[in-house]
Amino acid sequence: MRRRDFIKYLGLGSVTIAISNSIDAASAVVPTLPSCKKLKPISGSWFEFQHSTESEGGNWNKALSRFTADQWKRKVFEMREIGMEYLVLMSVALDGRPFYPSQIAPQIPMGCEDPLEAVLSAADECGIKFFVSNDFWGELDAYTMMIDKGVQKLRFSSMEEVAEKYSHHESFYGWYFPNEAQLQPYFIDECVTYVNACADFAQRLTPNCVNLIAPYFIKEARFDDHFVRQLEKMNIDIIAYQDGVGVNHTNLEDSAKFYEILYKAHKKASRARLWADMELFYFEDGDGGNLLPADFDKRIVRQMENISPFVDKILCYQYIGIMNKPGTDIIAGHPDSLRLYEQYSAWYNQYENEE
Repeated sequence: MRRRDFIKYLGLGSVTIAISNSIDAASAVVPTLPSCKKLKPISGSWFEFQHSTESEGGNWNKALSRFTADQWKRKVFEMREIGMEYLVLMSVALDGRPFYPSQIAPQIPMGCEDPLEAVLSAADECGIKFFVSNDFWGELDAYTMMIDKGVQKLRFSSMEEVAEKYSHHESFYGWYFPNEAQLQPYFIDECVTYVNACADFAQRLTPNCVNLIAPYFIKEARFDDHFVRQLEKMNIDIIAYQDGVGVNHTNLEDSAKFYEILYKAHKKASRARLWADMELFYFEDGDGGNLLPADFDKRIVRQMENISPFVDKILCYQYIGIMNKPGTDIIAGHPDSLRLYEQYSAWYNQYENEE
């Protein structure tokens, strides 16, 4: 995902960062809206065991590295409490080392023996569906990981291993292919080839899987025959486009028109479902540094207003590190993450109770 630079390392093209997005603290007051039901709630989130760069995930990496299996379970349940139905695992490995016990490479030391088993078991219990990642088995460069045959061999070996060990879980809903491409204004051919190769292999291993990608740079989106043909060629079930507001790719007031363009293209292609990957964060230093929680009332609810008319589901990047339920021993993130939880929880409760 380009926004993660890991947000630096995973992109396929250059991006101009336009503005700083400092957010003032605010109390958990539900915004005044004509009706919560006019907005789609956050239906799920990206999920990670470790953020790939300490400069961005420094507020939560250490805490996550110490989580026990029980703490991972309670974190998954915490997310389900506020309406999360889907979780998208960012990576099963980092720098070629897996987060789960593997025959491929030594495991990354964590606070429990098998965090992947812990979260899938928890998701089984509470009814969450997981999209399980099939990377990162190489250097964090999306283009290289798409075309490198050695990385592809590791990726497919891992998918075989992960499917054998974990696909029996009811929560194993499908796969996420995390090496994302930007729209420039179209997908590069290598991206289409990569997605289709991953999807074909995934369907051989797990025939009923539902698979997802999350491209970025939506402000370049076009509704034309070439883009529609690309969508028709891609063997993918769901495309959750990053809204780009958190990394300043997209101006807040412009996101609706870009999702409308994507909506028209997807409707004509009649293939992949259109979802959104909505960014909940802003950069501590304006164009880099720690990812900090944005304010729900001042920004995030406006993102939801812009996105809701055009997509089937809104996922977010991300609950882990950016939202935390107060009063628990599983808080991992900046103190403002508690404020954001309270703000969104208040809105979500109003949404659930509105006739």
